[in-house]
Amino acid sequence: MNSCFFCSQNLKEIDYKDVGLLKRFISSQAKIIDTKYTGVCAKHQRRLAIAIKRSRIIGLLPFVTR
Repeated sequence: MNSCFFCSQNLKEIDYKDVGLLKRFISSQAKIIDTKYTGVCAKHQRRLAIAIKRSRIIGLLPFVTR
């Protein structure tokens, strides 16, 4: 199994303002991609989901696409 992207990059925090990084973990329909497809560990998957949701609320990422 692949190692976690965030563990391998030694990233301590996932910034909700880093849209380029967050877009790697959402699908074309703007859904959060499951951890078994991204290879992210459970701890970072939870933090990633929170960052994506915060980014959606302030309007940096879309809730849905057309």
